[in-house]
Amino acid sequence: MTIDVNDVRLHERSAPFSLSIERGSVTGLGGLERAGQAEFLLALCGLRRPASMTIEGLGPRIARRGVTSLKDAFRNGIAYLPRDRKTEGILASQPVIANFSITTVRSDAVLGVHSAKRERERYAHYRDRLGIVASSERAPIRTLSGGNQQKVLLARWLAAAPRVLLLNDPSRGVDHGTKLAMHALFRELAEQEGVTIVLLSSEIEELLLVADTTHVFNDGTLARTIPRAGMTRQAVLDAMFGADDD
Repeated sequence: MTIDVNDVRLHERSAPFSLSIERGSVTGLGGLERAGQAEFLLALCGLRRPASMTIEGLGPRIARRGVTSLKDAFRNGIAYLPRDRKTEGILASQPVIANFSITTVRSDAVLGVHSAKRERERYAHYRDRLGIVASSERAPIRTLSGGNQQKVLLARWLAAAPRVLLLNDPSRGVDHGTKLAMHALFRELAEQEGVTIVLLSSEIEELLLVADTTHVFNDGTLARTIPRAGMTRQAVLDAMFGADDD
């Protein structure tokens, strides 16, 4: 089963393209800065309106109207982890648990009343699963390391049980150990839980390690799709710079 994204034009003058995303896989997006991959990812989560785009495989409502906003994406099981966690992700002065539970407020209610016990239990589960290190669940999230802040944001979205997880350069600015742990988590989510992961990365090595397929962008459009069997650093670089595909 695939999610088919067709007739995509990121700008009025950009060349149209179509691509497929395998369900339960890690699909990579690569390219030079401002080559189009970020705009495409933002279009998938409703934060950017492309000149044209249709999406098949996520239900009739999205097929008919597309994804119109981040809230609309969330309602349809699409989660988005932003690139800049400090300005777009965390609520810096709020406690860790408040940052975590944003997506599960309704689930943490019992008979319409917020259950702090249920909230703590849910947080503890994801804290242990992702290895979040914090002095306390009540500590301001700004006191955590960058890697642990990112883990809290990942936990926030995993707690919402998304069917599609869109990741915008998730290992940017985190330590090597956290990066490796996230890579293992992405593979586990795809292979064992069937979550469809779309991973935009500015690091070719990350795409080589994690992605099943990588779509490389150049000049505002899709330049090449590289399957895992043919994925090499040189193949990605050639696509980034517009070299002929031999």
